[in-house]
Amino acid sequence: MDEEKEIKKRFLGTYFDPDVIFRLSGVANILAWVILVVYTIDFLVAMTVMILQIVRGFWAYMGATDIAMNILISLERPFRGLVYFVALVGISQVLKIFVDIEENTRRIARK
Repeated sequence: MDEEKEIKKRFLGTYFDPDVIFRLSGVANILAWVILVVYTIDFLVAMTVMILQIVRGFWAYMGATDIAMNILISLERPFRGLVYFVALVGISQVLKIFVDIEENTRRIARK
């Protein structure tokens, strides 16, 4: 019961609300995972279509450059999704870091 409790007062010199930043960070995290799942499903469907085209003989008269282009386009998709995922997770973490830096700076300034 005698524990020190830090009273959280909102400093009027800040231009943001930490609760809003944390909610935004959570939304960015959720969106990152949704994008990762969507791009994973897209890649799996593209690979399935490619395999079905090969099995059905649609690639019989295609040249080497056509085949290479189809493979590269299909393999490029997951990398784009991975970049979006990493960017959104990074943004989420950077937002939290900025709030932490601001709170620590104010705490040190009070001492």
